[in-house]
Amino acid sequence: MHKPSSIRSPKELRILAPTAILGYGFPVESFKRGLSRRPHVIAVDAGSTDPGPYYLGSGKPFVNRDCVKRDLEMMLNASVKAGIPVIIGTAGGSGARPHLQWCQDIVLEIAREGKLSFRLGCVRADVTKSRVLRQLEAGNIQALQCVDKLTAEAVRASTNIVAQMGPEPLITALREGCDVVLAGRCYDPACFAALPIMLGYDQALSLHMGKILECAAIAATPGSGADCVLGTLRGDAFILETLSPHRRFTPQSTAAHTLYEKSDPYHLPGPGGEIDLTHCKFRSLKGGKVEVRGSIFVPTDDYWVKLEAARPIGFRSVSIAGTRDPIMISRIDQIVSSVDQQVRASLASMSNDAKIHYHIYGKHGVMGPGREVHKTAAHELGVVIEALAGTQEQADAALALARSFMLHYGYPGRISTAGNLAFPFSPSDISAGRAYEFSIYHLMKINSQDMFKIDVSDVKRGRA
Repeated sequence: MHKPSSIRSPKELRILAPTAILGYGFPVESFKRGLSRRPHVIAVDAGSTDPGPYYLGSGKPFVNRDCVKRDLEMMLNASVKAGIPVIIGTAGGSGARPHLQWCQDIVLEIAREGKLSFRLGCVRADVTKSRVLRQLEAGNIQALQCVDKLTAEAVRASTNIVAQMGPEPLITALREGCDVVLAGRCYDPACFAALPIMLGYDQALSLHMGKILECAAIAATPGSGADCVLGTLRGDAFILETLSPHRRFTPQSTAAHTLYEKSDPYHLPGPGGEIDLTHCKFRSLKGGKVEVRGSIFVPTDDYWVKLEAARPIGFRSVSIAGTRDPIMISRIDQIVSSVDQQVRASLASMSNDAKIHYHIYGKHGVMGPGREVHKTAAHELGVVIEALAGTQEQADAALALARSFMLHYGYPGRISTAGNLAFPFSPSDISAGRAYEFSIYHLMKINSQDMFKIDVSDVKRGRA
């Protein structure tokens, strides 16, 4: 392979983004079209906090292994043959050590099967509890908006703690000649922006283009999380294009995705600074392409990274049911309240301190109590009963009580006594295992990139 460290700055730099998240898949035809454009790097984001705290807390991936292997197999075989570096950010879904190792194992398995040779760089994003506690004591940790101040108790209770790395550690790996870079938790645009920033392209444009490419064709219309796009970076602008004839970029779709997961439409914060979009312009080009220019990078006085962690909060059991009885639907609030009182009384007699939650879909299942529709017009409701307790046995017992009480509760006007709920699955009760909540979602000031450790190994015909 051509070493990434030896790539000279071209007049334009092309980045192939195969899919929104590694393992989501992509059409072979789109990928081949992307390869025919001779990209300088293949980059893909592999994770997110969107699936919730369980995966970070437990160290398990949220994407299927076979699906990840399929994507990686196509990418690695093509990249080794063509001499194109591959960069993967937030490996394994959450980017902690077990996720990174999981993804590395798949890469090495593919290399053995295909007898591939390349230099592999693995960049760890894990932060030790002792480091976080020292920085907390020194006043170098800030809470994000709507997040409580961090406590030492929350740090000690956390399982895996990661920091969102910027492009710098990835650039270091590229300069060390790594052909394939697997990174732990990343700032989403970092894996796309690393090579262009290393080669001297504008930092704001590199990061802004990465912000779009990290979700690939989701930013196109019609959007898809499983299709390829190409980003072309030039001196004062970047161009986005789809690699499927069925999609196209528009100024509206591109601008809308620029705001994806952001509360401020003009300022996109990240490690070391923010992208100022106040003067950004989106222009439609022929062929369903969009040109973007005007992004400005504004560095912060200090370098801050976002910390993420989760901690266990007990064990969960869940039951899924539904009702079409118009009488029950009209009285659902009173029924839930009465059932809950009975369940709590029974649990108290059993010394079971489980918490029960009732999610009524069609009324407040999505937004939760306090945001419900007060006059329910639905002809049916979904009922999800959740029990959370200190042990799985306690959660199972509490759920069994809540489910049976609601199933047979005799509400005023009830006609049938056979049962109030319809259960789509048998068994009706699901033991969901250990549950987690986010415990750290804060900013930490750092003075160097030394905590992002890089392990480099030479893979020779599949053997590291």
